[in-house]
Formats: sequence, C-alpha cells, structure tokens
Amino acid sequence: MNTIEAIRTRYSCRLFALRPIELETQQKMRRYLQARDTGPLGTRVRFELAAAGQNAAAELRGLGTYGFIRNPAGFIIGAAQPAPRPLEDYGYCMEQIILEATRLGLNTCWLGGTFTQSSFAARIQKAPEEVIPAVTAIGYAAPGSRSRDFVRRRARADRRLPWENLFFCETFEHPLTGDEAGDLALALEMVRLAPSASNKQPWRILRQGNLWHFYLERTPNYGRGSLLFTILRLADLQRLDIGIAMCHFELSAYELGYHGEWVDADPGLPLPGERTQYIITWRLLRGRVKAPALLNRMGRIND
Repeated sequence: MNTIEAIRTRYSCRLFALRPIELETQQKMRRYLQARDTGPLGTRVRFELAAAGQNAAAELRGLGTYGFIRNPAGFIIGAAQPAPRPLEDYGYCMEQIILEATRLGLNTCWLGGTFTQSSFAARIQKAPEEVIPAVTAIGYAAPGSRSRDFVRRRARADRRLPWENLFFCETFEHPLTGDEAGDLALALEMVRLAPSASNKQPWRILRQGNLWHFYLERTPNYGRGSLLFTILRLADLQRLDIGIAMCHFELSAYELGYHGEWVDADPGLPLPGERTQYIITWRLLRGRVKAPALLNRMGRIND
C-alpha cells in the first residue's frame, strides 16, 4: 500500500477490537517512530507507542470529548520542543505515522487537545518545555466498525469543500483548475481528503509557478481564542491541520515523482480576509535530487 492508497483507506476508528498489536507489528512501528525525530520545518519531536493497559477507559474519560473511543490497544504519544512552528511539524509527523500504521493494517483515531497534565505526559516523561498537542488511539477495528464509520465518512465527504474554495492560482481571485495543477492535481486531492478537526478544512493552497503557498484560514469562533477551546485547554488544532495537509501534499507529490523543499516565501498577496494567514511554501525542485533527509522523512531509508 503506497501513501495515496493509505490516505484513501484510513478513517477515524472509534471502536477497536479487544486484540493486542502483534509483536512484529509493534517492532515495526517503534522503528518507524524512532526515525521521526525532526519535523519538515525543523522542530525536534519524539514519539512512543504505549500499550493502553487497564486504565485506558479512565484515561479517555479524562479527556472529555474522547470518551467515546472504545478498546484501543494502545496510543501513539508524542512531544514537541519549542520552535517557530511546532504544531505544524507535529501534525505532519503524526499524520505520517498514522499513514504508516494504516499500511501495517492498523486503525487509528486522532485525539487533539492539551495533554500537559494528563497521564499521557507522564508516560512519555514530558520535559517542562515540551508540548503534547495530540495523541493517537491505535489498534485493530472491531467487526462492523468500518461499515458504521463508512456512513459518517460519506457524510463528511459530501460536506468537503470543493476545489474552488481551497486551491488558487497566482491570486486568491483565481481558483486553480485541474489543468493548472497539472500532475500535482492528485496531491491536492489528497489534501482535500485529509482529516481536520471538526472537518473544518482550514488549509488553502495557492500556486505561483513552482511555488505552492500554504495558508491557514481560521474558522470563526473556533480554535485559538475561542471560549470552547479556552475552557477545554485545547491546542491550536487548526495549525495541526495545516501540518496534516503538508504531509498529504508532500508525500503524495513524492510518490508522483516530484521533489521539493519547505521554504519561507510569503508572496505578500492581498488576502481574502483577516482570518487568513500565510504559513509556509513548498518549492518544487527541478529534476530528481538526492535528499537523504527528505527520504528519511518519507520512511524510504532502510525499508
């Protein structure tokens, strides 16, 4: 299963089977986690696979909104060090791990929030300066969970924003067409299918030649500064969503034969509104390049 197939296959599993993860699969996951130590924008991160144990239900109830997750075999717990864009890097790396888990036949569910004082922080031995913006439940789906979730997935797919609301060419007044996207149209479609908190889809991408500018369009009354997120002490989940979109785009582009790099290259364009902000740019590199750091992020070294 390649990345594009994994993106299409993966869904948010909420009901897991009472089945431990096989030892060989655990070993593969842990090797993969060990290689994810730096995000594409330079943040130092680390991840661990932890067994759920007998207190899993209590741990999830303590998270409030995630008490509906049932019987996960374990959790992927991560921590990010202080950096200019730690949430984007964390979202990228965690989604990459989730796609690898999908390739190994595992099921997952993102759990975004603030875990500074949770048992998850103790289990990863979080340092004072680190942040844990999300964890992932992992295991094997219970019989019938896929069919029940399929209905929800179809409903969410029907509510996904169309291309003309997400992707643009040269300016925000010109929606990007499939012809203008060229061979990277499939990578953009993988972004459109990416998971996001409450399915808000806050990513916007604007193409200028070989530059693909990523923007965050914040949802009104959602996320940073909103009353709900303040009360629940949630992380800025829409910045995590941008990291997920970056992951889907770059990994899909790589599989389509394109290589690029992340750079700060704000074009200074007029923005659609005050809720839109520039984040980062993916610059297409001409020709096939040797990029060990990129290949390592893709999980292609020593596979």
